[in-house]
Amino acid sequence: MPDFATSDDPAVQAQLDRLGALTLPQGRFGLETIRALLTRLGDPQLSLPPVFHVAGTNGKGSTCAFLRAMLEAAGLRVHAATSPHLVRYNERIRVAGRLIDDALLASLLAEVLDAGAGLDASFFEVTAAATFLAFARIPADVCVIEVGLGGRLDATNVMEQPVACGIATLGIDHEFFLLRPEEGTPADPLVRIAFEKAGIARPGVPMVTQAYRDDVTKVVIEVAMRVGARPAIRGLDWHAEVGAHIAYRDRDGALTLPLPTMPGAHQADNAALAVAMLRHQRAVSVPPEAMAGGIVAARWPARLQLLGPGPLTDLAGARAVWLDGGHNPDAGAAIARHFAGQSQMHLIIGMLDSKDPGAILGRLTGQIASVSVVPAPGHAAHPAEAFAPHCQLAPKGFPDVPTALATLPAEGDVLIAGSLYLAGEVLRLNRELPD
Repeated sequence: MPDFATSDDPAVQAQLDRLGALTLPQGRFGLETIRALLTRLGDPQLSLPPVFHVAGTNGKGSTCAFLRAMLEAAGLRVHAATSPHLVRYNERIRVAGRLIDDALLASLLAEVLDAGAGLDASFFEVTAAATFLAFARIPADVCVIEVGLGGRLDATNVMEQPVACGIATLGIDHEFFLLRPEEGTPADPLVRIAFEKAGIARPGVPMVTQAYRDDVTKVVIEVAMRVGARPAIRGLDWHAEVGAHIAYRDRDGALTLPLPTMPGAHQADNAALAVAMLRHQRAVSVPPEAMAGGIVAARWPARLQLLGPGPLTDLAGARAVWLDGGHNPDAGAAIARHFAGQSQMHLIIGMLDSKDPGAILGRLTGQIASVSVVPAPGHAAHPAEAFAPHCQLAPKGFPDVPTALATLPAEGDVLIAGSLYLAGEVLRLNRELPD
């Protein structure tokens, strides 16, 4: 049951078993079911602290991590909802700065699942409803909520008045859901995805985005203006140059901010988006020194994460072992930039068979010394031969990551990538549980 995780707590496990039995009815798209479920629960989504709502293809989770760190550095109590979880379902719901405890989680899931009888609510809808209940009932100063999938029809998109909405980097992913035929939607794939993400726009609320190509920016602005949102586009309404530091400026002035400690040059762009979201709203005050402190303090697991000592990395000896859950071309490009110039990296990859096998590997040409293919735990995954057209090496299949690690040549660092499901299994095996 990898999508829903397992728990050592019997009460939580009982609810996870119920949650794991839920499926999204084929052909059902819309917010009617989540709205009906929330009505039965007293509409907790209408009683939340100020909300920052973040969508995007890549970088939305990291942007949420920067937002949370900056807000906490300002002394605020922060609720945060992110997805997916890597090891424990509890990771999805952070209550006033801490992962939700088992007793509260079991109680909330039971309440929502009982209330949803006969509605055919999905896993995502039940999760969103439980999150809203927790955030409405437990005091905090602010909420950071990550969109699960898309935006317009995501189960989180029932909040009426967030204080700021943000859209991170855009790319092609989740095509079955986001590119399904629908009258009145854009034909170009990336423009259509932007249209879906921009669906979180709300009247009078700043819609803060990264810089995109012109036709993508155009549809984001059109969606925002149609509902009366206030677009704030990077390169038009705010600017950030990344070098030895982040040079940020907007209508309210300029800031000089430190670079993130999270690996990857792209993280500076995610941090800048978080800063822009804070600067374009007026409901929550975060001083520049808290922004700077949050940029340095923020952490986000399984995104270019250097694994620490543990049972799994012990198999690699003294070499560095990196972990990244990226699985689309933009993620592959970010990984390639981070390891540019390195030619002795051993890649251990596991990808769902619904993903492009060249998304990661195809962007690492000349940087990889060997390719080991492993399953994506609990899911149908690409076999070794699917990766062969995307590299000059001969990929070899292995039953699991420990076996692959133990058979690598002595020289060269290791990158494990291709799936968040695989990343979660790696963290579990190495006993590095996200907290």
